[in-house]
Amino acid sequence: MLDTTPLTRAVDHFADRLRAAPQSRLQRGAAAEALALARELALRAQRLEEPDRVPREMPDAGMFAAADQVMVAGNDLALVLPDEAGLAEAVALVEEAQKRAGV
Repeated sequence: MLDTTPLTRAVDHFADRLRAAPQSRLQRGAAAEALALARELALRAQRLEEPDRVPREMPDAGMFAAADQVMVAGNDLALVLPDEAGLAEAVALVEEAQKRAGV
């Protein structure tokens, strides 16, 4: 079984930073960056779980829910990742999004 600890740690860290960020930082783009990441992670998970189904887009639940959305999508993806390459790519996505978000 694939050890997805690096992904869950990266997702946890980003979510914690989002929760600690001031509202002004969330409004300046951190929440939008987090939502974009959550949508991408959710899309990847859905494609792995249900390749024959049209993926559903994660809704925008507001800037204060962005951290939770990243957590849910990241943990969902961690459950279905098939290999180390996919894991490394997902971790890189999370780390890059966190840098862009500035948190």
